[in-house]
Amino acid sequence: MSSKPAASVAVQPESTVLENRYGRTRASRTRDARLLWGLGGIFAIVLVAWVVWTGLDGASEKIEARDTRHSIIDDHSISVTFEVSMPANSTASCAVQALNESFTVVGWKVVDIPPSDLYTRSFTQVLRTTDLSNTGLIYQCWLT
Repeated sequence: MSSKPAASVAVQPESTVLENRYGRTRASRTRDARLLWGLGGIFAIVLVAWVVWTGLDGASEKIEARDTRHSIIDDHSISVTFEVSMPANSTASCAVQALNESFTVVGWKVVDIPPSDLYTRSFTQVLRTTDLSNTGLIYQCWLT
């Protein structure tokens, strides 16, 4: 009887076989770590860019408008009083509107605000309306 020498087969531990089968090798962990660090770096760059952008935007000139009162004159006109706060010696325009009971715009006018040394000023504007209005207010103001 002749005995054949047993073939030597390298047996890997079971945990190594499972890691290779499901892609949890040392190379995949290194790749995943690099990917996470890269994504974290991109997020940090975007966050810093956003903070810088919003910080610089805060330095721009701003304008604020506030409705103070309105008076219904008759079925086709309304008086709107409002305050505008803006940088000194700058010009602006404000859209004033009149609304009826169903919040439909029944009057609209763009008012030009001249430059002044004062930061806050008050204005009164009479609007002609197409229907009876029940309120008048500032829609929007912008620097010109």
